[in-house]
Amino acid sequence: MIPIVEKIKTKIILNQIKEKKSLFWEKVGQKNTLKLFKKAAQYVPAYKDFLLKNGIDYKKIKIWSDFESVPIIDKKNYLQQYPLEALCWNGRIDKPLIFTSTSGSTGNPFYFPRNHQIDWQSAVTHQQFYNQYASGSTLVIVTFGMGIWIGGLITYQAFEIIARNGKKPISIITPGINKKEIFKALHDLAPKYGEVILVGYPPFIKDLLDEAKTNDVDLKKIKMRFVMAAEVFTENFRDYLVEQVGNSNIFTDFMHIYGSADIGTMAAEFAPGVLVKRLANQNQLLFEDLFEYWTKSPTLAQYNPNFINFEQLDGQLLLSGDNTMPLIRYAIGDRGGVYSYEQIKNKFTDFGIDLEKEAKSRGLLPHWQQLPFVYIFERMDLSVTFYGVNIYPQIIREVLLDDHLQKYITSKFTLQTKFTEKQDQYLEIVLELKSQMELPVHLHEVVKGEILSALVEKSSEFRELFKLLGERACLSIKFLPFEHPEYFKPGIKQKWIIK
Repeated sequence: MIPIVEKIKTKIILNQIKEKKSLFWEKVGQKNTLKLFKKAAQYVPAYKDFLLKNGIDYKKIKIWSDFESVPIIDKKNYLQQYPLEALCWNGRIDKPLIFTSTSGSTGNPFYFPRNHQIDWQSAVTHQQFYNQYASGSTLVIVTFGMGIWIGGLITYQAFEIIARNGKKPISIITPGINKKEIFKALHDLAPKYGEVILVGYPPFIKDLLDEAKTNDVDLKKIKMRFVMAAEVFTENFRDYLVEQVGNSNIFTDFMHIYGSADIGTMAAEFAPGVLVKRLANQNQLLFEDLFEYWTKSPTLAQYNPNFINFEQLDGQLLLSGDNTMPLIRYAIGDRGGVYSYEQIKNKFTDFGIDLEKEAKSRGLLPHWQQLPFVYIFERMDLSVTFYGVNIYPQIIREVLLDDHLQKYITSKFTLQTKFTEKQDQYLEIVLELKSQMELPVHLHEVVKGEILSALVEKSSEFRELFKLLGERACLSIKFLPFEHPEYFKPGIKQKWIIK
Protein backbone atom coordinates (compact mmCIF):
# COMPACT_ATOMS: atom_id res chain seq x y z
CA MET A 1 0.00 0.00 0.00
CA ILE A 2 1.49 3.36 -0.98
CA PRO A 3 1.84 5.84 1.95
CA ILE A 4 -0.85 8.32 0.87
CA VAL A 5 -3.43 5.55 0.40
CA GLU A 6 -2.40 4.00 3.72
CA LYS A 7 -2.85 7.35 5.45
CA ILE A 8 -6.31 7.89 3.94
CA LYS A 9 -7.49 4.37 4.80
CA THR A 10 -6.25 4.80 8.38
CA LYS A 11 -8.25 8.02 8.76
CA ILE A 12 -11.40 6.41 7.35
CA ILE A 13 -11.20 3.42 9.69
CA LEU A 14 -10.42 5.51 12.78
CA ASN A 15 -13.47 7.66 11.99
CA GLN A 16 -15.59 4.52 11.62
CA ILE A 17 -14.43 3.35 15.05
CA LYS A 18 -15.59 6.63 16.58
CA GLU A 19 -18.91 6.86 14.75
CA LYS A 20 -20.29 3.47 13.73
CA LYS A 21 -22.67 1.47 15.89
CA SER A 22 -22.73 -2.17 16.92
CA LEU A 23 -24.91 -3.45 14.05
CA PHE A 24 -22.59 -1.91 11.45
CA TRP A 25 -19.65 -3.93 12.77
CA GLU A 26 -21.65 -7.15 12.82
CA LYS A 27 -22.52 -6.72 9.13
CA VAL A 28 -18.95 -5.79 8.20
CA GLY A 29 -17.58 -8.86 9.96
CA GLN A 30 -19.91 -11.28 8.23
CA LYS A 31 -19.55 -9.66 4.79
CA ASN A 32 -15.74 -9.58 4.90
CA THR A 33 -15.47 -13.13 6.24
CA LEU A 34 -17.71 -14.60 3.54
CA LYS A 35 -15.73 -12.72 0.88
CA LEU A 36 -12.43 -14.00 2.30
CA PHE A 37 -13.74 -17.57 2.47
CA LYS A 38 -14.79 -17.61 -1.19
CA LYS A 39 -11.53 -16.07 -2.33
CA ALA A 40 -9.43 -18.54 -0.31
CA ALA A 41 -11.48 -21.46 -1.61
CA GLN A 42 -10.41 -20.49 -5.13
CA TYR A 43 -6.87 -19.19 -4.75
CA VAL A 44 -5.26 -20.98 -1.78
CA PRO A 45 -4.24 -24.50 -2.91
CA ALA A 46 -4.27 -26.04 0.57
CA TYR A 47 -7.66 -24.60 1.51
CA LYS A 48 -9.13 -25.64 -1.82
CA ASP A 49 -7.98 -29.20 -1.16
CA PHE A 50 -9.15 -29.09 2.47
CA LEU A 51 -12.69 -28.13 1.44
CA LEU A 52 -12.73 -30.80 -1.25
CA LYS A 53 -11.71 -33.49 1.22
CA ASN A 54 -14.44 -32.34 3.60
CA GLY A 55 -17.13 -32.29 0.93
CA ILE A 56 -17.66 -28.52 0.94
CA ASP A 57 -18.68 -26.69 -2.25
CA TYR A 58 -17.79 -23.05 -1.60
CA LYS A 59 -20.39 -21.91 -4.16
CA LYS A 60 -23.14 -23.19 -1.87
CA ILE A 61 -21.94 -21.07 1.08
CA LYS A 62 -24.00 -17.93 0.52
CA ILE A 63 -25.14 -16.61 3.90
CA TRP A 64 -23.72 -16.57 7.42
CA SER A 65 -25.63 -19.63 8.63
CA ASP A 66 -24.13 -21.56 5.69
CA PHE A 67 -20.65 -20.43 6.67
CA GLU A 68 -21.12 -21.71 10.23
CA SER A 69 -21.17 -25.25 8.81
CA VAL A 70 -17.70 -24.88 7.24
CA PRO A 71 -15.17 -27.20 8.97
CA ILE A 72 -12.78 -25.72 11.51
CA ILE A 73 -9.08 -25.65 10.72
CA ASP A 74 -6.20 -25.80 13.20
CA LYS A 75 -2.49 -26.52 13.24
CA LYS A 76 -2.92 -30.29 13.24
CA ASN A 77 -5.60 -30.78 10.59
CA TYR A 78 -4.52 -28.00 8.27
CA LEU A 79 -1.27 -26.08 8.78
CA GLN A 80 0.81 -29.18 9.43
CA GLN A 81 -0.78 -31.15 6.58
CA TYR A 82 0.38 -28.97 3.68
CA PRO A 83 3.60 -27.39 2.40
CA LEU A 84 4.05 -23.76 3.41
CA GLU A 85 3.62 -22.53 -0.17
CA ALA A 86 0.29 -24.34 -0.56
CA LEU A 87 -1.08 -22.50 2.50
CA CYS A 88 -0.45 -19.12 0.88
CA TRP A 89 -2.24 -17.15 -1.81
CA ASN A 90 -1.69 -18.73 -5.23
CA GLY A 91 0.76 -21.20 -3.68
CA ARG A 92 3.60 -18.66 -3.62
CA ILE A 93 5.96 -17.12 -1.09
CA ASP A 94 8.29 -15.39 -3.56
CA LYS A 95 7.20 -11.94 -2.41
CA PRO A 96 8.21 -9.43 0.32
CA LEU A 97 7.43 -11.25 3.58
CA ILE A 98 8.39 -11.22 7.24
CA PHE A 99 8.54 -14.53 9.07
CA THR A 100 7.97 -15.04 12.77
CA SER A 101 7.96 -18.29 14.66
CA THR A 102 6.23 -20.08 17.45
CA SER A 103 8.53 -21.24 20.25
CA GLY A 104 8.51 -24.93 19.32
CA SER A 105 7.45 -25.95 22.82
CA THR A 106 4.85 -28.39 21.46
CA GLY A 107 6.97 -29.72 18.62
CA ASN A 108 8.82 -28.19 15.69
CA PRO A 109 8.49 -24.40 15.41
CA PHE A 110 5.99 -23.20 12.83
CA TYR A 111 6.96 -20.25 10.67
CA PHE A 112 4.19 -17.77 9.93
CA PRO A 113 4.69 -15.31 7.06
CA ARG A 114 3.08 -11.90 7.00
CA ASN A 115 3.00 -8.97 4.64
CA HIS A 116 2.87 -5.21 5.18
CA GLN A 117 -0.94 -5.33 5.37
CA ILE A 118 -0.74 -7.02 8.77
CA ASP A 119 1.77 -4.46 10.05
CA TRP A 120 -0.47 -1.63 8.90
CA GLN A 121 -3.51 -3.17 10.59
CA SER A 122 -1.48 -3.40 13.80
CA ALA A 123 -0.55 0.26 13.38
CA VAL A 124 -4.23 1.25 13.17
CA THR A 125 -4.90 -0.50 16.49
CA HIS A 126 -1.88 1.16 18.10
CA GLN A 127 -3.01 4.50 16.67
CA GLN A 128 -6.30 4.15 18.57
CA PHE A 129 -4.29 3.95 21.77
CA TYR A 130 -1.78 6.63 20.82
CA ASN A 131 -4.58 9.12 20.09
CA GLN A 132 -5.99 8.81 23.62
CA TYR A 133 -3.40 11.18 25.07
CA ALA A 134 -2.39 14.54 23.63
CA SER A 135 1.36 14.71 24.08
CA GLY A 136 3.83 16.99 22.37
CA SER A 137 6.33 14.18 21.98
CA THR A 138 6.42 10.44 22.63
CA LEU A 139 9.16 7.94 23.40
CA VAL A 140 8.23 4.30 22.77
CA ILE A 141 10.38 1.75 24.62
CA VAL A 142 9.85 -1.75 23.22
CA THR A 143 10.87 -4.42 25.75
CA PHE A 144 9.47 -7.44 23.91
CA GLY A 145 12.12 -9.87 22.72
CA MET A 146 13.52 -8.79 19.36
CA GLY A 147 14.29 -12.28 18.02
CA ILE A 148 12.17 -14.46 15.75
CA TRP A 149 9.00 -13.87 17.79
CA ILE A 150 6.38 -11.44 16.64
CA GLY A 151 5.87 -9.06 19.59
CA GLY A 152 8.97 -6.88 19.38
CA LEU A 153 9.19 -6.42 15.63
CA ILE A 154 5.51 -5.85 14.88
CA THR A 155 5.27 -3.30 17.70
CA TYR A 156 8.27 -1.43 16.34
CA GLN A 157 6.76 -1.48 12.87
CA ALA A 158 3.35 -0.30 14.12
CA PHE A 159 4.77 2.77 15.85
CA GLU A 160 7.13 3.44 12.95
CA ILE A 161 4.14 3.55 10.59
CA ILE A 162 2.30 5.91 12.97
CA ALA A 163 5.36 8.16 13.18
CA ARG A 164 5.80 8.21 9.41
CA ASN A 165 2.15 9.05 8.69
CA GLY A 166 1.51 11.39 11.62
CA LYS A 167 2.25 14.99 12.54
CA LYS A 168 3.52 14.57 16.11
CA PRO A 169 7.07 13.37 16.84
CA ILE A 170 7.44 9.76 17.94
CA SER A 171 10.82 8.30 18.87
CA ILE A 172 11.35 4.56 19.27
CA ILE A 173 14.01 2.57 21.06
CA THR A 174 14.12 -1.24 21.07
CA PRO A 175 16.25 -2.55 23.94
CA GLY A 176 14.27 -5.79 24.03
CA ILE A 177 14.71 -7.59 27.34
CA ASN A 178 18.05 -5.92 28.13
CA LYS A 179 17.29 -4.27 31.46
CA LYS A 180 20.49 -2.25 31.54
CA GLU A 181 19.56 -0.55 28.27
CA ILE A 182 15.93 -0.12 29.34
CA PHE A 183 16.87 1.69 32.54
CA LYS A 184 19.42 3.78 30.67
CA ALA A 185 16.66 4.88 28.28
CA LEU A 186 14.30 5.62 31.16
CA HIS A 187 16.97 7.63 32.94
CA ASP A 188 18.57 9.49 30.04
CA LEU A 189 15.85 9.79 27.39
CA ALA A 190 12.43 9.52 29.05
CA PRO A 191 12.53 12.90 30.90
CA LYS A 192 13.00 14.65 27.56
CA TYR A 193 9.57 13.53 26.27
CA GLY A 194 5.98 14.45 27.02
CA GLU A 195 5.09 10.78 27.49
CA VAL A 196 6.70 7.36 27.50
CA ILE A 197 4.90 4.30 26.13
CA LEU A 198 6.46 1.26 27.80
CA VAL A 199 5.80 -1.91 25.83
CA GLY A 200 6.26 -5.46 27.15
CA TYR A 201 4.95 -8.58 28.89
CA PRO A 202 2.96 -7.74 32.04
CA PRO A 203 5.25 -9.42 34.62
CA PHE A 204 8.34 -7.96 32.95
CA ILE A 205 6.80 -4.49 33.02
CA LYS A 206 6.19 -4.97 36.74
CA ASP A 207 9.81 -5.94 37.26
CA LEU A 208 10.93 -2.77 35.54
CA LEU A 209 8.74 -0.58 37.73
CA ASP A 210 9.78 -2.40 40.90
CA GLU A 211 13.47 -2.01 40.07
CA ALA A 212 13.29 1.56 38.75
CA LYS A 213 14.27 3.30 42.00
CA THR A 214 17.38 1.17 42.52
CA ASN A 215 18.37 2.04 38.95
CA ASP A 216 18.07 5.78 39.61
CA VAL A 217 14.82 6.20 37.67
CA ASP A 218 12.17 8.47 39.19
CA LEU A 219 8.89 7.17 37.76
CA LYS A 220 6.92 10.07 39.23
CA LYS A 221 8.65 12.44 36.80
CA ILE A 222 7.61 10.41 33.74
CA LYS A 223 4.17 10.37 32.15
CA MET A 224 3.91 6.63 31.59
CA ARG A 225 1.53 4.62 29.44
CA PHE A 226 1.60 0.90 28.79
CA VAL A 227 1.18 -1.51 25.90
CA MET A 228 1.18 -5.13 27.05
CA ALA A 229 0.50 -8.54 25.54
CA ALA A 230 0.87 -12.32 25.81
CA GLU A 231 -1.11 -13.17 28.94
CA VAL A 232 -4.12 -12.31 31.08
CA PHE A 233 -3.61 -10.05 34.09
CA THR A 234 -5.97 -8.97 36.86
CA GLU A 235 -7.37 -5.55 37.64
CA ASN A 236 -5.42 -5.69 40.91
CA PHE A 237 -2.28 -5.98 38.79
CA ARG A 238 -3.33 -2.91 36.80
CA ASP A 239 -3.93 -1.01 40.05
CA TYR A 240 -0.48 -2.00 41.24
CA LEU A 241 1.20 -0.58 38.13
CA VAL A 242 -0.73 2.68 38.39
CA GLU A 243 0.28 3.00 42.05
CA GLN A 244 3.92 2.53 41.11
CA VAL A 245 4.00 5.26 38.46
CA GLY A 246 1.54 7.56 40.18
CA ASN A 247 0.26 9.48 37.15
CA SER A 248 -1.35 6.94 34.81
CA ASN A 249 -5.05 6.62 34.02
CA ILE A 250 -6.54 3.20 34.74
CA PHE A 251 -8.72 3.34 31.63
CA THR A 252 -6.88 5.27 28.94
CA ASP A 253 -3.20 4.63 29.63
CA PHE A 254 -3.30 0.86 29.05
CA MET A 255 -3.62 -1.14 25.88
CA HIS A 256 -3.58 -4.91 26.29
CA ILE A 257 -2.97 -6.60 22.94
CA TYR A 258 -4.46 -9.95 21.98
CA GLY A 259 -2.04 -11.04 19.29
CA SER A 260 -0.34 -14.06 17.80
CA ALA A 261 2.40 -15.13 15.43
CA ASP A 262 -0.42 -16.66 13.39
CA ILE A 263 -1.93 -13.38 12.23
CA GLY A 264 -0.50 -10.43 14.18
CA THR A 265 -2.50 -7.97 16.28
CA MET A 266 -5.99 -9.45 16.53
CA ALA A 267 -7.69 -7.30 19.17
CA ALA A 268 -6.92 -4.95 22.04
CA GLU A 269 -8.36 -4.15 25.44
CA PHE A 270 -9.27 -0.46 25.59
CA ALA A 271 -11.27 1.66 28.03
CA PRO A 272 -14.64 -0.06 27.33
CA GLY A 273 -13.22 -3.49 28.16
CA VAL A 274 -11.53 -2.23 31.31
CA LEU A 275 -14.71 -0.54 32.55
CA VAL A 276 -16.85 -3.61 31.80
CA LYS A 277 -14.49 -5.84 33.78
CA ARG A 278 -14.14 -3.50 36.72
CA LEU A 279 -17.91 -3.07 37.02
CA ALA A 280 -18.46 -6.83 36.65
CA ASN A 281 -15.90 -7.51 39.37
CA GLN A 282 -18.18 -5.59 41.74
CA ASN A 283 -21.19 -7.76 40.93
CA GLN A 284 -20.66 -11.53 41.05
CA LEU A 285 -23.95 -12.35 39.34
CA LEU A 286 -23.18 -9.97 36.49
CA PHE A 287 -19.68 -11.41 36.19
CA GLU A 288 -21.06 -14.95 35.99
CA ASP A 289 -23.64 -13.88 33.43
CA LEU A 290 -20.93 -12.32 31.26
CA PHE A 291 -18.26 -14.97 31.63
CA GLU A 292 -20.24 -18.08 32.60
CA TYR A 293 -18.54 -20.32 35.13
CA TRP A 294 -15.08 -18.80 34.89
CA THR A 295 -13.76 -17.61 38.20
CA LYS A 296 -11.05 -15.19 37.11
CA SER A 297 -11.17 -12.07 35.03
CA PRO A 298 -10.32 -12.44 31.32
CA THR A 299 -8.78 -10.06 28.85
CA LEU A 300 -11.77 -8.29 27.29
CA ALA A 301 -10.50 -6.97 23.97
CA GLN A 302 -12.23 -5.28 21.04
CA TYR A 303 -11.52 -6.31 17.47
CA ASN A 304 -11.98 -4.56 14.14
CA PRO A 305 -14.07 -6.61 11.65
CA ASN A 306 -12.39 -4.72 8.82
CA PHE A 307 -9.35 -6.83 9.68
CA ILE A 308 -10.48 -9.97 11.50
CA ASN A 309 -13.59 -11.74 12.72
CA PHE A 310 -14.17 -14.03 15.70
CA GLU A 311 -16.63 -16.79 16.50
CA GLN A 312 -17.00 -18.95 19.57
CA LEU A 313 -17.73 -22.66 19.57
CA ASP A 314 -17.98 -24.77 22.73
CA GLY A 315 -15.81 -22.37 24.71
CA GLN A 316 -13.07 -22.06 22.10
CA LEU A 317 -12.29 -19.12 19.86
CA LEU A 318 -12.29 -19.30 16.06
CA LEU A 319 -10.87 -16.54 13.91
CA SER A 320 -11.04 -15.64 10.24
CA GLY A 321 -8.57 -13.16 8.79
CA ASP A 322 -6.55 -12.33 5.72
CA ASN A 323 -2.77 -12.59 5.55
CA THR A 324 -0.16 -14.10 3.25
CA MET A 325 -1.51 -17.30 4.81
CA PRO A 326 -5.27 -16.65 5.20
CA LEU A 327 -7.02 -18.37 8.09
CA ILE A 328 -10.70 -19.36 7.93
CA ARG A 329 -12.56 -20.56 11.05
CA TYR A 330 -9.17 -21.18 12.60
CA ALA A 331 -9.07 -22.63 16.12
CA ILE A 332 -6.17 -20.71 17.60
CA GLY A 333 -6.25 -22.71 20.83
CA ASP A 334 -7.65 -20.13 23.27
CA ARG A 335 -10.58 -20.36 25.66
CA GLY A 336 -13.08 -17.53 25.51
CA GLY A 337 -16.09 -16.06 23.77
CA VAL A 338 -17.48 -13.24 21.65
CA TYR A 339 -19.98 -10.43 22.23
CA SER A 340 -21.26 -7.58 20.15
CA TYR A 341 -21.17 -4.22 21.91
CA GLU A 342 -24.97 -4.22 22.02
CA GLN A 343 -25.02 -7.61 23.76
CA ILE A 344 -22.65 -6.36 26.46
CA LYS A 345 -24.66 -3.18 26.92
CA ASN A 346 -27.92 -5.14 27.23
CA LYS A 347 -26.47 -7.45 29.87
CA PHE A 348 -25.64 -4.42 31.99
CA THR A 349 -29.12 -3.03 31.41
CA ASP A 350 -30.58 -6.30 32.71
CA PHE A 351 -28.74 -5.67 35.96
CA GLY A 352 -29.94 -2.08 36.19
CA ILE A 353 -26.64 -0.53 35.04
CA ASP A 354 -26.38 2.05 32.26
CA LEU A 355 -22.95 1.27 30.82
CA GLU A 356 -22.63 4.48 28.83
CA LYS A 357 -23.71 6.56 31.83
CA GLU A 358 -20.96 4.86 33.84
CA ALA A 359 -18.51 5.70 31.05
CA LYS A 360 -19.61 9.33 30.98
CA SER A 361 -19.18 9.70 34.74
CA ARG A 362 -15.54 8.67 34.32
CA GLY A 363 -14.91 10.92 31.34
CA LEU A 364 -14.55 8.02 28.94
CA LEU A 365 -17.04 8.88 26.20
CA PRO A 366 -14.35 10.55 24.02
CA HIS A 367 -12.59 7.16 24.05
CA TRP A 368 -15.71 5.05 23.62
CA GLN A 369 -16.26 2.68 20.70
CA GLN A 370 -18.81 0.03 19.77
CA LEU A 371 -16.45 -2.49 18.22
CA PRO A 372 -17.30 -6.11 19.11
CA PHE A 373 -15.63 -7.85 22.05
CA VAL A 374 -13.63 -11.04 22.31
CA TYR A 375 -12.78 -12.32 25.79
CA ILE A 376 -9.83 -14.59 26.40
CA PHE A 377 -8.95 -16.66 29.45
CA GLU A 378 -6.13 -19.09 28.82
CA ARG A 379 -4.96 -21.44 26.11
CA MET A 380 -6.79 -24.73 25.54
CA ASP A 381 -3.57 -26.61 24.80
CA LEU A 382 -2.63 -27.44 28.38
CA SER A 383 -0.14 -24.71 29.02
CA VAL A 384 0.42 -21.96 31.54
CA THR A 385 2.15 -18.67 30.86
CA PHE A 386 5.16 -17.51 32.86
CA TYR A 387 6.45 -14.03 31.97
CA GLY A 388 4.68 -14.38 28.64
CA VAL A 389 6.24 -17.78 27.86
CA ASN A 390 4.02 -20.82 27.34
CA ILE A 391 5.07 -23.70 29.63
CA TYR A 392 3.86 -27.13 28.52
CA PRO A 393 3.47 -30.23 30.73
CA GLN A 394 5.00 -32.52 28.12
CA ILE A 395 8.48 -31.13 28.76
CA ILE A 396 8.20 -31.90 32.46
CA ARG A 397 6.67 -35.34 31.89
CA GLU A 398 9.77 -36.38 29.97
CA VAL A 399 12.03 -35.39 32.87
CA LEU A 400 10.01 -37.35 35.40
CA LEU A 401 10.28 -40.55 33.37
CA ASP A 402 13.97 -40.82 34.28
CA ASP A 403 14.75 -44.14 35.97
CA HIS A 404 16.37 -42.69 39.08
CA LEU A 405 13.22 -40.65 39.81
CA GLN A 406 10.64 -43.33 39.06
CA LYS A 407 11.51 -45.10 42.29
CA TYR A 408 10.09 -42.20 44.25
CA ILE A 409 7.44 -40.42 42.17
CA THR A 410 4.40 -41.40 40.14
CA SER A 411 5.08 -38.85 37.37
CA LYS A 412 1.81 -37.09 38.16
CA PHE A 413 2.12 -33.37 38.76
CA THR A 414 0.29 -30.07 38.51
CA LEU A 415 1.59 -26.88 36.95
CA GLN A 416 0.43 -23.45 38.01
CA THR A 417 1.47 -19.81 37.71
CA LYS A 418 1.23 -18.03 41.06
CA PHE A 419 2.00 -14.64 42.54
CA THR A 420 3.71 -13.57 45.75
CA GLU A 421 2.20 -10.92 48.01
CA LYS A 422 4.30 -8.40 46.08
CA GLN A 423 2.66 -9.61 42.84
CA ASP A 424 5.88 -11.25 41.60
CA GLN A 425 5.13 -14.17 39.33
CA TYR A 426 6.50 -17.65 39.91
CA LEU A 427 5.94 -21.15 38.54
CA GLU A 428 4.82 -23.83 41.00
CA ILE A 429 5.12 -27.54 40.21
CA VAL A 430 3.53 -30.00 42.66
CA LEU A 431 4.61 -33.63 42.24
CA GLU A 432 3.07 -36.80 43.63
CA LEU A 433 5.18 -39.21 45.65
CA LYS A 434 4.63 -42.93 45.39
CA SER A 435 2.73 -44.63 48.19
CA GLN A 436 4.53 -44.53 51.54
CA MET A 437 7.57 -43.01 49.93
CA GLU A 438 9.68 -40.07 51.03
CA LEU A 439 12.05 -38.32 48.70
CA PRO A 440 15.68 -38.04 49.87
CA VAL A 441 16.52 -34.43 50.59
CA HIS A 442 19.28 -34.25 47.99
CA LEU A 443 16.84 -35.27 45.23
CA HIS A 444 14.69 -32.16 45.78
CA GLU A 445 17.31 -29.99 44.13
CA VAL A 446 18.07 -32.68 41.55
CA VAL A 447 14.46 -32.74 40.34
CA LYS A 448 14.29 -28.96 40.31
CA GLY A 449 17.53 -28.71 38.36
CA GLU A 450 16.54 -31.30 35.78
CA ILE A 451 13.17 -29.69 35.12
CA LEU A 452 14.81 -26.30 34.76
CA SER A 453 17.43 -27.72 32.38
CA ALA A 454 14.73 -29.34 30.25
CA LEU A 455 12.76 -26.08 29.97
CA VAL A 456 15.91 -24.22 28.93
CA GLU A 457 16.73 -26.90 26.37
CA LYS A 458 13.26 -27.46 24.90
CA SER A 459 11.79 -23.95 24.86
CA SER A 460 13.66 -21.18 23.07
CA GLU A 461 11.48 -18.54 24.74
CA PHE A 462 12.15 -19.90 28.24
CA ARG A 463 15.86 -20.07 27.40
CA GLU A 464 15.90 -16.35 26.64
CA LEU A 465 13.87 -15.63 29.76
CA PHE A 466 16.30 -17.60 31.91
CA LYS A 467 19.24 -15.67 30.49
CA LEU A 468 17.48 -12.50 31.56
CA LEU A 469 16.05 -13.43 34.95
CA GLY A 470 18.51 -16.03 36.23
CA GLU A 471 17.44 -17.18 39.67
CA ARG A 472 14.09 -15.39 39.38
CA ALA A 473 13.13 -17.78 36.60
CA CYS A 474 13.66 -20.74 38.91
CA LEU A 475 10.81 -22.91 40.05
CA SER A 476 8.93 -23.68 43.24
CA ILE A 477 8.84 -27.48 43.59
CA LYS A 478 6.62 -29.26 46.11
CA PHE A 479 6.19 -32.97 46.80
CA LEU A 480 2.89 -34.20 48.20
CA PRO A 481 1.84 -37.64 49.46
CA PHE A 482 0.32 -40.26 47.20
CA GLU A 483 -3.33 -39.52 46.25
CA HIS A 484 -3.37 -36.14 47.95
CA PRO A 485 -7.08 -35.14 47.97
CA GLU A 486 -6.53 -31.65 46.54
CA TYR A 487 -4.01 -32.37 43.79
CA PHE A 488 -4.06 -36.11 43.11
CA LYS A 489 -7.52 -37.33 43.99
CA PRO A 490 -7.95 -40.93 42.79
CA GLY A 491 -10.60 -41.99 40.32
CA ILE A 492 -10.52 -38.83 38.14
CA LYS A 493 -8.46 -37.73 35.19
CA GLN A 494 -5.25 -36.05 36.29
CA LYS A 495 -5.44 -32.28 36.07
CA TRP A 496 -2.00 -31.27 34.82
CA ILE A 497 -2.74 -27.53 34.67
CA ILE A 498 -4.35 -25.47 37.40
CA LYS A 499 -5.76 -22.22 36.12
